[in-house]
Amino acid sequence: MSNKTLAILKPDCVQNNNIGKVIDHLLNAGFKIVAMKMVKLTKETAGAFYEVHKERPFYGELVDFMMETRVVPIVLEKENAVVALRETIGATDPAEAADGTVRKLYAENKGRNTIHASDSDENAAREIGFFFSETEIIANK
Repeated sequence: MSNKTLAILKPDCVQNNNIGKVIDHLLNAGFKIVAMKMVKLTKETAGAFYEVHKERPFYGELVDFMMETRVVPIVLEKENAVVALRETIGATDPAEAADGTVRKLYAENKGRNTIHASDSDENAAREIGFFFSETEIIANK
């Protein structure tokens, strides 16, 4: 079954000029891009997006990091998209990520880890709706 998930190319990806490399990696892994844009998050928008982590000790640092520069939210489509994307990007800590994964190749450390990926189909739907309206998502038929 083909479904959708959300990836966000984080500020370190943008700052290090790795946008094209990461997108190429995702396309080579069989994902189709059905929506993409570049945005600048504010404290309010970054805080709202990561609200699920509000009680975690890293929340403030994460929000500040996501505001450093622009980010690139991308809606990706593939069979079992959520699981496939998480396998493609690797572990949160690039030191623990498998060889050839996005984070192993491009992430600086556990905090500056290049890319966000939804962790469930339910969160993917919520996160996609956070950044994109239905009219912005292209149907791949």
